[in-house]
Amino acid sequence: MKATIERATLLKGLSHVQSVVERRNTIPILSNVLIEASAGGGLKLMATDLDLQIVEIVDAAVDQAGATTVSAHTLFDIARKLPEGSQVQLTAAEGKMLVTAGRARFNLATLPRDDFPVIAEGDLPTKFDLPAATLRQIIDKTRFAISTEETRYYLNGIYFHVADEGADGPVLKAAATDGHRLARVTVPQPEGAAGMPGVIIPRKCVAELRKLLDEVDGSVELSLSGTKIRFGLGAAILTSKLIDGTFPDYSRVIPTGNDKLLKIDPKSFMQGVDRVATIASEKTRAVKMSLDRDKITLSVTSPENGTAAEEVPGLYASLGFEIGFNARYLMDILGQIEGDEVEVHLADAAAPTLIREGEKAPALYVLMPMRV
Repeated sequence: MKATIERATLLKGLSHVQSVVERRNTIPILSNVLIEASAGGGLKLMATDLDLQIVEIVDAAVDQAGATTVSAHTLFDIARKLPEGSQVQLTAAEGKMLVTAGRARFNLATLPRDDFPVIAEGDLPTKFDLPAATLRQIIDKTRFAISTEETRYYLNGIYFHVADEGADGPVLKAAATDGHRLARVTVPQPEGAAGMPGVIIPRKCVAELRKLLDEVDGSVELSLSGTKIRFGLGAAILTSKLIDGTFPDYSRVIPTGNDKLLKIDPKSFMQGVDRVATIASEKTRAVKMSLDRDKITLSVTSPENGTAAEEVPGLYASLGFEIGFNARYLMDILGQIEGDEVEVHLADAAAPTLIREGEKAPALYVLMPMRV
């Protein structure tokens, strides 16, 4: 194999694929990136951790077609440190790959291409397109609520499923929860998504997908079965196994009868929570919210640090009461609100609280209260 590629092109392609590669691997070939030069020009870069696979096609001048695998992180670090604008020549033969750029030469060990594992996709019957901007919005508004508890592995991802909302017609919903908070986004159902199985997309796949989405303007092609999903992102294709588990029926925890309504500016509310939480103990992070007519008082009492309180302006006309929340969880949700007003639907100090921008907003959030 022999090919010449611009440093910037190589660096960009490698930055996408190498992040899939785990730093510590018991199987040596999983530390490598597969580089395949085709006779028609262009390099195919591919990396996998056996659950997630990314393939990217980059422009290159190919003198001799062929394929090899080389350490992904080493090659990425080399490309990063080469001079800007340089042409990089990759030559592979007899178990070695020579990387030359200007006066710099690196001779790297390789492993055979035939040993490189490929995720067999099988049949992916459901296929539809989703605008990149919509997919970005879905991920940004839900991924903070993904659970990191390995014991509840079925919560370690975002659950995508279709539903028929009656008056609103068929929709695609994405939900994530860690048992303390829930985030759900609803968008119109894309053509071709009808009848798709409910799938849980793993956290690592979500993170890699979000990075790649920043460079996609048009639509993303989604293809999926009950066990695998593939995202077509222009020059890059991301394939992932899905979480094999049953996502809980989260609709049961979305409150419908919360009759106490608080309307408040999310930014000043979030800043107030952040200020009083400065003295909250790391363990509990509890903030108390005392509600009176059009007067909301945030307070924290910490045995180690003392007390803090702040009044924040808001519209509230129901009976006064007190409720406590985890400050971090509350701020995570408020950080997703784009408008100037957020609706907080409350019932009592022990019931789940519903937070949303308005009835027609695509995203809604549920937060469990804390005892304070």
